[in-house]
Amino acid sequence: MGKGGMSSQGGALEAHVEQENMAAWLVGVNTLRIQPFKLPTVGPNDVRVKIKAVGICGSDVHYLKTMKCADFVVQEPMVIGHECAGIVDEVGSLVKNLVPGDRVALEPGISCWRCEQCKGGRYNLCPDMKFFATPPVHGSLANQIVHPADLCFKLPENVSLEEGAMCEPLSVGVHACRRANIGPETNVLVIGAGPIGLVSVLSARAFGAARIVIVDVDDERLSIAKSLGADDAVKVSTNPQDLEDEVSKISKAMKGGVDVSFDCVGFNKTMSTALSATRPGGKVCLVGMGHGVMTVPLTPAAAREVDVVGIFRYKNTWPLCLEFLRTGKIDVKPLITHRFGFSQKEIEEAFETSARGGNAIKVMFNL
Repeated sequence: MGKGGMSSQGGALEAHVEQENMAAWLVGVNTLRIQPFKLPTVGPNDVRVKIKAVGICGSDVHYLKTMKCADFVVQEPMVIGHECAGIVDEVGSLVKNLVPGDRVALEPGISCWRCEQCKGGRYNLCPDMKFFATPPVHGSLANQIVHPADLCFKLPENVSLEEGAMCEPLSVGVHACRRANIGPETNVLVIGAGPIGLVSVLSARAFGAARIVIVDVDDERLSIAKSLGADDAVKVSTNPQDLEDEVSKISKAMKGGVDVSFDCVGFNKTMSTALSATRPGGKVCLVGMGHGVMTVPLTPAAAREVDVVGIFRYKNTWPLCLEFLRTGKIDVKPLITHRFGFSQKEIEEAFETSARGGNAIKVMFNL
């Protein structure tokens, strides 16, 4: 681990810090190595952050197993990780809102702020987005990183660094709830009880959803979802022939119409379930991206005027996530099931644990 001092301790020590900075590099299929990671100079609007907590995302595992995720292909060694929080160690000359010692959660995407999407406020759709651990951009599973100060959000005193790192996956649920206009009169169906399905349950509850029903193929995950705030749970299969019967069970569990369905999986079967279960005039929000191409009953859904919206990552979510955590409206701590340190053996074990699934929800590194 890097033994960095504060910036006031002199250039020689900082050079030593830079030389010693280590990171987890994805160097090949199923191959991670802790190796030196040379940092860029801290610009006037940047901060250097000692990373203290990093969560493993499904996309990280996908990169490890296949060296690609969707259309992004790892062509050369890349530092992995994007769900992170840490402690500010040095600030650029123009940074006014942060000082060394501040604990911060980091939003991992740097947009251009010049394109039509950015200027229109939808910076998450920026075509030139530079996002942690999305090739060719390096990630944040490192002793230290340099990042724009305006993407580093100071943690409230009662919010831990681990919770700060959880703002990244939580942001997906918060953005989904905003896109779907979740409120006190909304009955919500969540399909999939993986990490994103679970943060969608937490977010929908925080947004005041009237009733939340979750479906999954796994009893243990459904039990966890109910403990986090889902009102009822329905176990389903992967067999498309069971869909009609399962939609009937969902309707019974909801005790009324499904206003909004979140498909947090993105398979033919799950999207077909969402479209079929949602009431006329309701909304389906596609959150998961399991299948790149799907065959789904879109025409019957259109005849019932069911709206379909998608989400891509998030925008302007960190302040609200931190407020939910500060006030206790959302508790992400139960999602962190496994913790590892930052050694070669532990990073390998951590990724194996996350890839196995089972009782592992969020695997967290403590640096």
